[in-house]
Amino acid sequence: MSILERFSTIMRANINALLDKCEDPAKMIDQYQIDLKENLAEVKQETASVMAVEKRCSRQYDENEEEIRKYRNLAKKAVDAGNDGDAKVFIKKYMELEEKRAPLENNKKIAVENATHIRQMHDKLVEDIQTLEGRKAQIKSTMTVAKTTERLNRLGDPLSKASDVGAKFSDMEEKANRMLDEAQSKSELYAPVTGEADSLAKKYVGATGADIEAELNRLKNG
Repeated sequence: MSILERFSTIMRANINALLDKCEDPAKMIDQYQIDLKENLAEVKQETASVMAVEKRCSRQYDENEEEIRKYRNLAKKAVDAGNDGDAKVFIKKYMELEEKRAPLENNKKIAVENATHIRQMHDKLVEDIQTLEGRKAQIKSTMTVAKTTERLNRLGDPLSKASDVGAKFSDMEEKANRMLDEAQSKSELYAPVTGEADSLAKKYVGATGADIEAELNRLKNG
């Protein structure tokens, strides 16, 4: 298929849309660039011949039109001069030329369209290649940021682990304090019950002789 036959496909192609659908745009960009550059090289090869055809078809059409005008004028002059025989010769000539007008005009139209298409494809391919370059730079920048973020996340892991250790230590400390409180509570709860005498006895444990005499006198006088 020639490059001109691929005109519609090339012109309809939306590079950004195609890349957005790709799972790996960075990888596809390289392939698209190869394809577009190959198409552009083909367009450049075809441009010279297409433009030459356009010029030749336009020239042939213009020359035919000029010949028609010339023999019409000659036929009119022959009629004005009263030379009907000469006029018929000129009339026959320009009528033959007029029969060629339609195919020459059609050839010119097709050649002009082809030349227009080749220029449009050239501009579109150049634009698409530039778009790919921009997207490639954008993806490269995004990947750089992503890698930097990933490295920072890895650096942040020790801090996160240290924070986790601290939290676990606090939990253990709180648990230890809770166990101590429970032990003290149990100690008070299960302490042996003492009578009044036993309580009073504690008061006088280790008492001196003077303390005993003082307490005896207090009892007598009471």
